[in-house]
Amino acid sequence: MELRGKRVLITGASRGIGESLAHNFAGAGARVALVARSRDSLESLAVELGGTVHPADLSDSTQVSGLIRRVEDDGGPIDVLVNNAGIESTACFTDAPEDELRRVTDVNYLAPAELCRQAIPGMLRRGGGHIVNVSSLSGIVLFPGLVSYSASKAALSHFTAGLRTDFRGLPIGTTLVELGPIPTDLLAKIDNYEPTAKSFQRAYRWGVAVDTPRERVAEEVVKAVLKGRRHVRLPKRSAPLAMLAEAPRRIAEIILTGVPHQAKS
Repeated sequence: MELRGKRVLITGASRGIGESLAHNFAGAGARVALVARSRDSLESLAVELGGTVHPADLSDSTQVSGLIRRVEDDGGPIDVLVNNAGIESTACFTDAPEDELRRVTDVNYLAPAELCRQAIPGMLRRGGGHIVNVSSLSGIVLFPGLVSYSASKAALSHFTAGLRTDFRGLPIGTTLVELGPIPTDLLAKIDNYEPTAKSFQRAYRWGVAVDTPRERVAEEVVKAVLKGRRHVRLPKRSAPLAMLAEAPRRIAEIILTGVPHQAKS
């Protein structure tokens, strides 16, 4: 997809990976629509990049409802939806706060899925669009203390493959981003629970885990959208694990070749 002049909505845009994504998409000539909980945290970035600001708490379904329409009413149609916002949950599953499972699932899976549901019909009417869902290698590799987080990311990864199945043959591109450790505020919170911290320490010692700068993530995501790639997997050394998890989905695609993927109207 050519990005010059296109409009890209980025959730979780106020810091970390989201901020880097905003810079890189704007650098590719796109117009950015920035979503995060706080307006104040987005204002300076929007001024710098010439983007629009759309405060929304993605854990609140009432704020997610109609969000795409509100963004499109303030700046025009969305050509690329980047579901980047995410929250961590690092604790023994039964010790986590009562509302944590729902909160993590809402932000990491249900809100991205709902935003896709809102955005795709308009993309199809206009002749095409692209969805980027930022997931995690934690969706396929489980460490203690990350039950809720890993389950939400596994759901997002499988959901993205499901979108590809439903809209096969139509001009909707999808990119699933599966990431290992990225030095951000979210990664720093793994120290909150000793079993999780020790698991990461071992993964680093064995060379299974290695940090990837957020700027590298943003560069690879923009390249993937430009070239229509299905996947971004970082660090590269972890890609074989993600490919193994993807294998049953790809096999199903082959088996279903020639089967209609949309009902006749």
